[in-house]
Amino acid sequence: MDLADLQRAFFDGLYTYRIEVALATLVLAVVAAVVGWRLGWFTAARRHPVRAGVLIVVLLALGVPAGWYVASPLWIRTELVEPDPVAVVDATPTPVSTSSAPTLGAATPAPTDPAPAPTATATPPTPTPFAARRVSTGSFSGTDDFHFGRGTATIIETAPGTYTLRLDDFSVRNGPDLFVYLSPEPDDYADGALEVGRLKATDGAFGYALPEGTDPSDFASAIIWCKQFSHLFAVAPLTAV
Repeated sequence: MDLADLQRAFFDGLYTYRIEVALATLVLAVVAAVVGWRLGWFTAARRHPVRAGVLIVVLLALGVPAGWYVASPLWIRTELVEPDPVAVVDATPTPVSTSSAPTLGAATPAPTDPAPAPTATATPPTPTPFAARRVSTGSFSGTDDFHFGRGTATIIETAPGTYTLRLDDFSVRNGPDLFVYLSPEPDDYADGALEVGRLKATDGAFGYALPEGTDPSDFASAIIWCKQFSHLFAVAPLTAV
């Protein structure tokens, strides 16, 4: 196991057992307060209010943003709905031919020698327009009861060799630093995973243009991945359509 794997395992464990870590931190804080009271730290703080105030401000400056960063996604939800590229139809209007009839009472031109018939020319065939098609699709599920995930992930070929990852009827547990990946593994993040982009919303229907040269057959799942804590939130195994 290399350093990257150790770091990933550490932060994954830290996030997985975040409640236990929070409770242990609270217990340690209470123990530190009791020890400090017995050692006379509070009396020293009253004697030096400026130093004590600076220490409290520093602790709050570190603790409040960190707590907000980790906890706020639990109640913050966002929604986004974008058009489905498969539903976009390129409708071409059909030309309507009209013919003019002679007007009553108008002079009839004198007959002339018939002109030679024009030579028939071959009309080039009209190319068939490209229609977007679904390449592979799968349904999301969460990694546990807390980290839920719902909806479908679909890779769509929107032009020859150009692909989009589409999330439909999508909903996932919010969290810090969430990104969308395509993974070569069907049920987890793995080396070689393609970072598609930051998660646009926790709910809705939206898509991501895949980089040029992407081969959908290289990937077995779409996943919602927390980069900060190396933790998997939801996964959708992909099956060819």
